[in-house]
Amino acid sequence: MKRKYILFLICSFFLGGVSAQTLEQARTLFTKGDYEKAKPVFKKYAKSQPSNGNYNYWYGVCCLKTGEAEEAVKPLEMAVKKRVASGQLYLGQAYNDTYRFEDAVNCFEEGDKILIGLSGGKDSLALVELLGKRVRIYKPRFSVVAVHVVMKNIPYQSDTAYLKAHCEAYGVPFVQYETAFDPVTDTRKSPCFLCSWNRRKALFTVAKEHGCNKIALGHHMDDILETLLMNVTYQGAFSTMPPRLVMKKFDMTIIRPMCLVHEADLVELAALHSYQKQVKNCPYESQSSRSDMKGILRQLEEMNPEARYSLWGSMTNVQEELLPDKID
Repeated sequence: MKRKYILFLICSFFLGGVSAQTLEQARTLFTKGDYEKAKPVFKKYAKSQPSNGNYNYWYGVCCLKTGEAEEAVKPLEMAVKKRVASGQLYLGQAYNDTYRFEDAVNCFEEGDKILIGLSGGKDSLALVELLGKRVRIYKPRFSVVAVHVVMKNIPYQSDTAYLKAHCEAYGVPFVQYETAFDPVTDTRKSPCFLCSWNRRKALFTVAKEHGCNKIALGHHMDDILETLLMNVTYQGAFSTMPPRLVMKKFDMTIIRPMCLVHEADLVELAALHSYQKQVKNCPYESQSSRSDMKGILRQLEEMNPEARYSLWGSMTNVQEELLPDKID
């Protein structure tokens, strides 16, 4: 009997090291990043007090970090509802991991007609594929059409036959639109800015011609964070490309359905589905600062693997009382 009791104590000791037994132990493990051991305790507390924001937040993050993104959604939604700090960050990541992009940015509405900007790069090719598949889902019902803008004064080499075939493979109508710009018209602006502005103008023109109320662009999370860093560094402005932008003047809405998708995931998707790389010879490409910011973002993630989520969260967590007063 004594031997069995000693054996029980030994087993209890070792099992106690497997997972947390108290809320305090679970929080310590959570802080250390040992989510698997902390998860059972948070699950118990979240179940016993389903409206507690903190318990749901801790359990949701543990699920997310241990590969259970689907399980993480409901507790993180409760955490966001209860306004728990960082809850929105991890909920967005959970939506991303479960491919619920429309829940993350609320892009699509019943009756929408959406124009997809198809440059021919991996991002826009992925956007055509994702929206082409998404449009087949019963609700909300919407339709899509893709446009490839050809800038005649820049020596781009696009395989339009391939782009058209790619669209047709996903049931997306394809349109080609040609335009041009004169770089000497405004020497204060860079050629990249003028090209981008004229392409955007072309998108609005085609959208109106086809009765579209929304324009979908293929920007991903990396693009948005790089733009944030560029604007802070060069413009002195804390701004970036929003996931959804209502253009009241033009009666049009710009949406970026892949705003929570990592570029690394799109690179993997492109390789998996053998996207054909477009030949592009832009004489102004070397003048862009975006490639520099890609390097900066990589350095930040080397310093802190969660850096992208901190940067994303900072855009909705501006603490004005801790900033200098605005000088008129």
